[in-house]
Amino acid sequence: MNKNELIASVAGSAGISKTDAANAVDGFFDAISNNLAAGGDVRLVGFGTFSVANRAASVGRNPRTGEAIQIAAATRPKFKAGKGLKDAVNK
Repeated sequence: MNKNELIASVAGSAGISKTDAANAVDGFFDAISNNLAAGGDVRLVGFGTFSVANRAASVGRNPRTGEAIQIAAATRPKFKAGKGLKDAVNK
């Protein structure tokens, strides 16, 4: 499912226009992104938790040349599925 299919599904299940559903979906994504960028997390009971993970700098190898390269530290978004989502997927 892509974003347009998600918007159509939300519009159909909520009985609203696709424009309103697109605004709601975009607002949802923006709220999660902004909260993660501020260092917070988003917990949706029964669905899962969006959080931020810090990855330390490390040394890797270029697979073609074998040369050692420095991999910079990074902050990555992370998602952990909740029990309700796991149960729905494993029916």
